[in-house]
Amino acid sequence: MVARVATVAFQGVEVLPVDVQVHIAAGIVAFNVVGLPDKAVAESRERVRAALGALGLALPPKRITINLAPADLAKEGSHFDLPIALGLLVAMEVLSQEDLEGFLALGELGLDGRLAPVAGVLPAARGAVAQSRGIVCPAANGGEAAWAGDLDVLAAPSLLSLVNHFKGRQVLSPPAPVPIDDGSPIPDLADVKGQETAKRALEVAASGGHNLLMSGPPGSGKSMLAARLPGILPPLSAAEALEVSMVHSVAGLLDGGILIRRRPFRDPHHSASVPALVGGGTRARPGEVSLAHCGVLFLDELPEFPRPALEALRQSLESGRATVSRANSHVTYPARVQLIAAMNPCRCGHLDDPVQGCGRAPRCAADYQSRLSGPLLDRIDLHVDVPRVASADLALPPPTEGSDEVAARVAQARALQADRYAELAPDSGVRANAAADGALLDRVATPDAAGQRLLGEAAERLRLSARGYHRVLRVARTLADMEGADGVRRIHVAEALSYRRHITNHRGKA
Repeated sequence: MVARVATVAFQGVEVLPVDVQVHIAAGIVAFNVVGLPDKAVAESRERVRAALGALGLALPPKRITINLAPADLAKEGSHFDLPIALGLLVAMEVLSQEDLEGFLALGELGLDGRLAPVAGVLPAARGAVAQSRGIVCPAANGGEAAWAGDLDVLAAPSLLSLVNHFKGRQVLSPPAPVPIDDGSPIPDLADVKGQETAKRALEVAASGGHNLLMSGPPGSGKSMLAARLPGILPPLSAAEALEVSMVHSVAGLLDGGILIRRRPFRDPHHSASVPALVGGGTRARPGEVSLAHCGVLFLDELPEFPRPALEALRQSLESGRATVSRANSHVTYPARVQLIAAMNPCRCGHLDDPVQGCGRAPRCAADYQSRLSGPLLDRIDLHVDVPRVASADLALPPPTEGSDEVAARVAQARALQADRYAELAPDSGVRANAAADGALLDRVATPDAAGQRLLGEAAERLRLSARGYHRVLRVARTLADMEGADGVRRIHVAEALSYRRHITNHRGKA
């Protein structure tokens, strides 16, 4: 007899069905796990043996073979412990095959038989729904699994409680979805004094989902402004919240099974490597760009990041996904992010400062800014200077307008864009101007005659690439939406052009 228990393997946020087959036969005493297991799966033999011993059961002195099918798919992670243990219990006739027929199982076993939480329960539960199955998981993951939809969830604290449930000696109550927690308060935009131009650019970025680069001396408020962006962005929709939570679940970061409702804000250190930023490692884990999916990726001190990491980020910014390539597989994670970056104008940060002037200008600025490639900068819609805040501004009372007022305007502009693209391109997935392609822009962002003349002249003078040309149109369309205007006018094109990158020549002048 071969006992079978269903479980899953993960490729990114995609779940692949795995059939755990357990065979006990006469022969030389052995306990083998086959089917391309990694180290964690191979070590499950000892955890399962000890957990069964905690139940008062001993493995029979026979040849035990565990096959994880399909055999050519790499199996990674400790979540295979529970399905292997359940398969052995069926093969030892402690449980019946019918008990587990309609369930998918995953969980890590402790040596005392308790079930420890594992990563990826939310996508696994959604996979169970697609297979018309229930799910068996650790009690700590029960609330997470309950968010997947209409399915039976057996969330057990231990292997013993699970056996007692199937034997009818105990009933495991179905877990309820863990209440959504929006987390700690977001800093308010009213805390920022002065910097009206930067605040305007931040509102434009939020209204259209545009990438933003802030350049200015140390202490001018760049990081302060970036930290307040989540407070003016609209909350995640139900579908977006599920997408974001699935990525965090696979990464093992869905703390307590709480579904994420607030847009993520990730701010990795500038020493981050390519795998940390884009994804990778031995198990192809999601990087910061995927953990910021549907939210904000803030890169402070942008030129200090390793050049290969920034260049690897370029494709994700354009395509909205991060692909980690391996010799035997390609893992893809979603990565639709809004990039907010900050940098000093030069290494010392005092370029053009009348008091603390840079002693190596203009060479200091040219060397520092040359660390950023033109193609990367071309993918950033808004470039804004953030000058030092004057002492007179710091002495003023706090601004009367805070994040709530700005968020209301942003929500209105976003709703206008969502309705427009839902009508024009319902299957494109575009919900904000920053994601609109050239064909859509021709339909919604063609400027009036005066605006078209200005854009044509500027394209020649600034030598705009095709990508840069379309990014100007996207920003102009957002500015029109913020005013509630039907069409894009010259004034919108002019402001959009003012946010383009100023190229510095070898003498340090724009």
